[in-house]
Formats: sequence, C-alpha cells, structure tokens
Amino acid sequence: MHVPDGFINTPVSAVAGVAAMGAVAVSLRGARRELDERTAPLAGLVAAFIFAVQMLNFPVAAGTSGHLLGGALAAILVGPFTGVLCISVVLLMQGILFADGGLTALGVNITVMGVVTVVVAYGLFRGLVKVLPRRRSSVTASAFVAALVSVPAAAAAFTLIYAVGGTTDVPIGKVLTAMVGVHVLIGIGEAAITALTVGAVIAVRPDLVHGARGLSAPLKLLVGGELVDAAPASREPAPVAARSTRKVWGAGLAAAVVLAGFVSFYASASPDGLEKVAADQGIDKKVEEHAAAGSPLADYSISGISDGRISGGLAGVVGVGATVVVGSGVFLTVRRRRGQQQPAVVATSARTGEKETA
Repeated sequence: MHVPDGFINTPVSAVAGVAAMGAVAVSLRGARRELDERTAPLAGLVAAFIFAVQMLNFPVAAGTSGHLLGGALAAILVGPFTGVLCISVVLLMQGILFADGGLTALGVNITVMGVVTVVVAYGLFRGLVKVLPRRRSSVTASAFVAALVSVPAAAAAFTLIYAVGGTTDVPIGKVLTAMVGVHVLIGIGEAAITALTVGAVIAVRPDLVHGARGLSAPLKLLVGGELVDAAPASREPAPVAARSTRKVWGAGLAAAVVLAGFVSFYASASPDGLEKVAADQGIDKKVEEHAAAGSPLADYSISGISDGRISGGLAGVVGVGATVVVGSGVFLTVRRRRGQQQPAVVATSARTGEKETA
C-alpha cells in the first residue's frame, strides 16, 4: 500500500507530513518508556524483519497481490510507540534506497501504514486480551484479529485522504469499496503472518513480547474438586533482565536475510491492492516518477547485475542490513536518552540528616 508521488496533491501531502512528524515525535517520547536494554536492539530487528516480509507479495485475487503492512506485528512485539517508529524506519529505507513509496508521500505512508495500523491494531488487541482467558493462545488469537482489522482500516484511511487531496476526479464510493474489499483479503494474510510470528516468539521468549506482559496467571491445581494456586517453585528463575537475547536476535536476523535474500524471489509479481485499484479506478493518471528512481537499488534490484535472482536477493539482503543498522541506532539512542533523563534519586542520610543525591 505504498502511495507514490502524484496520488495526493501537495497541500494535503504537506499536512500529512506534519501529522506524521508529530506522530513520530510523540512516539520517540513514548518509546523511551517501552524500550530497555533488552528490547532496544530487538526493535531494530523487528523493523528489519518487517522490511523483509514486505518483499513477499502473496496472491489474494486474480491479478492482485498483497504484502504485510506490519503495524500490528510491530506494536504487539515491541509496543505501540516503538511500533510506529519501526514502520517509519522501514518506509524511510524503502523510499530512499529502493524508490518504493513516494518521498513527497512519505507523510501519507507513515500516517496510513504506520499510525493508523498501530492505533487500530493495538487498541483492538488490548481490548481482546482483557476479555479473553489469560493464556498465550489468547495473545496469538488477539494478534490475528487485530492485524486483520488494521489492514482495511488503513485502506479506509487512504481513501479518506484521497477524498480530500486526490489529484484525479474519481467517485470516492467506488474507491472505498474497491480498497476495503481487496484489503480485507490482504488482511487475512497479514493476520496469519502476524499470529504465526507472535506465536513463535511467545513460545520461545514470552518476556520479549510487549503485548504479553502481565498476562501470566498463577498455576492452578485441582485439589478436592477445587482449583487452588500451586505453590511457587522452590528454585527461582533467572531474572528477566539477565536473560540473553542473542539467540533470538541471531535467529530473527537469519530469518530476515533468508526471506529477503531467497524467498522473495518467489513472491507474486502481480500489482498489490493499491496499485490494482489505482489502475482500475484511474487514480494513477497523474503518478510521478520517483525522485530516487536512479538509485542503484531501485525496484529492489542491484543495477549492473543481469541475473534477476541474484540481483533481487542481494538487494534484499542490503535492505535488511541497512534497516537493522538504522533501526537499532535509532532505538539505542532513544534508550540512552531515557537513561540520561532519569531523575536523580534524593535520599536523606540517616547519619547526618542531610539530603544526599544518588
């Protein structure tokens, strides 16, 4: 659903850009509360993983494909504020390096694919986990539903923006019906990918899933026909902060490289939902050439390499590497700023009665 340059007029694109910058600014502040020494590096990995999976277009209808948007996945794994930043990093890398998604439409894309998907998905997800039984399967099921709903919600948001600032005269009712209809189908694929990924991480390290925090219920035993709390284990587990994330990080990075470098070659070549609707409804009449069309990585290939498999695979690996480096840098910086801004602890000395700053 990457909106290219020329779909939305300049004034509305500018307003969307300001809104996106505001959302990113708020998310930077909010992410300081979500990130810690374990999750900051993993947030960069989540961004790289989303970049890789977005290269895997899957068929959804005759001549139409879809791909992961990732807002629901990012929000559930690392938190809503960090999730917005993850999607923003991905969109920035795609726009600058791969000429995917217009640069003047970057604000529109962040608003639609980042903010709307995260807000809708995480709000619905939190509501569901509160009413469902407190177990891991409920988190996975909630992730599925939240991701499914977030995609047509993003399609509706794009239609609203197009109704205000579209550059062609197209009946909005037809655009809304077509956009929401095809993106409901795409949402099923989004939901499956999100649920599988969240379920896989929960199975290995539930403590790393932001949306699963605080959901563990005490173990129950059936005694005399009644459920009672089981006695706590005699041996305390290692503190969560002390548990290494290296294996998870390495496995996630390897998966992203394989998906972008090898599996992406088998992705559907059909236009995605927005491209198909734009062509059918005439939205793309005034589309503009991308400002980065001359990039050596444009269209997810490396110029000068004639073999499509090698060219696309190498481009995907470069994209994963660039995204994980930039994303990790952003999130580690946010984490460090949180530490620098923590207020000093003021205590009263028991010996002197004077205040001491720790």
